[in-house]
Amino acid sequence: MVIINTFEEYKSHEGKILGISNWHKIDQEQINRFAEATVDHQWIHVDKERAESEGPFKSTIAHGYLTLSLIPYLWKQIADVRNVKMEINYGIEQFKFGQAVPVDSEVQLQATVKSITNLRGTVKAVIQAKLAIKGYAKPAYVGDVVFLYHFN
Repeated sequence: MVIINTFEEYKSHEGKILGISNWHKIDQEQINRFAEATVDHQWIHVDKERAESEGPFKSTIAHGYLTLSLIPYLWKQIADVRNVKMEINYGIEQFKFGQAVPVDSEVQLQATVKSITNLRGTVKAVIQAKLAIKGYAKPAYVGDVVFLYHFN
């Protein structure tokens, strides 16, 4: 875990891999809870028998947005940004899903600091998020997440 206390410390990581999270297993229970929360009950996610017989992956798969929603949880395993009054999830840019995540897969986030900008007291951090799937060469996704920080 990297501890960041100031804009200057954050800036020193620009252009570098900041870190990699622990592995996180996505099981059917988590997929089902996400389906309930988002009212997205597409069979490829929640119908095990149909997914095994008709689906291209021969199992259910995690929702793409479920994997995306793991970013805050996995990010907190990589970086502890301290001395902030407020942290805002500001946006997502240049994001592509490249590989489905089969049920019971383990995923891991790699975070690279693309840019850190001080916008008159608000720090804009653009972080490349790459979600690896254990046993797969291709990542589930690669894209940039944007955070805004108001340091004390």
